[in-house]
Amino acid sequence: MKFVWSTLMVKDLDESVRFYEEVIGWKVSSRFPAGLEIEIAFLGEGETKLELICNKSKKDIHVGPDISWGFTVDSVEDMMNFVKEKGVAIHSGPFTTGGGSKYFYIQDPNGLKLQFFEE
Repeated sequence: MKFVWSTLMVKDLDESVRFYEEVIGWKVSSRFPAGLEIEIAFLGEGETKLELICNKSKKDIHVGPDISWGFTVDSVEDMMNFVKEKGVAIHSGPFTTGGGSKYFYIQDPNGLKLQFFEE
């Protein structure tokens, strides 16, 4: 068994796709309607993908405050500068663990926290 995708309900599919392409570097692998009110986009290559679902009649999206997705980076400082250049605010951090690892958080357009972690 393997983990193949994670699904995120989004307020605006175009805005979310743009964010994940520009900030995370993922590309759309497929995008299609799923009925009159729903559109779906899959992003990413390889084993794990992101599924974005936008229901045009449901604009009230709530992502739990205790949920985050983590990404490893070579340099927290470089990634912080990169996201700032893209106009994305730092949600919290940077933090340093007892073992010396560093990390910080941003939020995607739907309020999902994304953690960038340097070992």
